[in-house]
Amino acid sequence: MKKLFLTFLISTILVSCKQEKQLNTQDIINSAIEVSGGAKFEVSTIAFDFRDKHYVAKRNNGMYQYERHFKGSTGIIKDVLSNDGFQRFVNDVLIKVADTMAPKYSRSVNSVHYFSVLPFGLNDVAVNKKLLSEVLINEKAYHKIKVTFNQEGGGDDFEDVFVYWIAKEGYKVNYLAYSYLEDNGELGLRFREAYNERFVNGIRFVDYNNYKPKNKEADLLDLDNLFENGKLKLLSKIENKNVVVK
Repeated sequence: MKKLFLTFLISTILVSCKQEKQLNTQDIINSAIEVSGGAKFEVSTIAFDFRDKHYVAKRNNGMYQYERHFKGSTGIIKDVLSNDGFQRFVNDVLIKVADTMAPKYSRSVNSVHYFSVLPFGLNDVAVNKKLLSEVLINEKAYHKIKVTFNQEGGGDDFEDVFVYWIAKEGYKVNYLAYSYLEDNGELGLRFREAYNERFVNGIRFVDYNNYKPKNKEADLLDLDNLFENGKLKLLSKIENKNVVVK
């Protein structure tokens, strides 16, 4: 009887663990998005300043318009990236952009807006998510999740790979890392540490300490260990200022 009970208990534990593993990846991402603003992202206008430029994101249930405003040598420039593509205006006049430059401008605009509202966007259809493990960073437990992108719908940078560390308690993204191709064709790695958390009209915003590994042979999946051991170099601070949400 004891043997039968023990077998049943082990089977129950194994099934429970399997179910938890199956649920975790999507469930964790959903929870992370929810605590950061959830449905508020879907219908919102978010404006902020990043370095010497002003950014505005208008979202309406899948429709979007991302703007970047700054002063150039020819006047006031407004870049607009939307469901319809990229446009550039100079002093409110639409101008033609060279085919070689439009993708570069699009990526630049999209990148700033993408990072500003993470983890929103991780449920897009082109996103693939994989739970790697549970880890400790500064004695706090995190779910470690790898994110890749399909070529179709994944944008020009679909080959980039991301890793997110989502706190087991509270489900906030406190660290992220990514690999990307640099202009010289080499693989670049970045690790970001969130700080200065604040909520504006129910949406979470953070700034980041932006690091890169001291060793060029570093591996993306090992950046959390390198961070803990002081083997990352602080490159810059990513600060979005004067955030307004409507």
